Amino acid sequence: MSRETVLGGGCFWCTEAAYKNLEGVEKVTSGYAGGHTENPSYREVCSGKTGHAEVIKIQFNPEKISYERILEFFFKIHDPTTEDRQGPDVGSQYRSIILYGNPEQRKTAEEFFREKQSEYEDEIVTELKELEKFWKAEEKHQDYFEKNPEDAYCKMHAAPKVEKAKEFS
Repeated sequence: MSRETVLGGGCFWCTEAAYKNLEGVEKVTSGYAGGHTENPSYREVCSGKTGHAEVIKIQFNPEKISYERILEFFFKIHDPTTEDRQGPDVGSQYRSIILYGNPEQRKTAEEFFREKQSEYEDEIVTELKELEKFWKAEEKHQDYFEKNPEDAYCKMHAAPKVEKAKEFS
């Protein structure tokens, strides 16, 4: 049985590309969540006025990869101590966020935060929030890294995360 989780850790092009390379991950979809605007567009989310974060919905096989392992990788590919910023991307739409789908995921994430905090000098600021609605991003943002491997942004920011996924699996 497949399970799902929704995470945001900066630009969704980068996180989508990285998670697609993890064994046990069946599907990754870029989108928006955590805000207050119905059916937001990329342009609206980038304005920072919708309250949404760029996120990915991950469908995974728990017999091949655990939720804890997905969270562990999440902390390897972004900085959970940086508020509203990842690399060159600045704004609340790039915040670190975990949107849990059930009480079990919430409890697991809370325990994960407590265990990981000692590994960081700064406080973990990753937002933990119940998923209310996931909005799929426009088609041009799906599989962006695969469609645009020569894009300078992708080479500079997505490619290193993809390499981390290959090492992690």
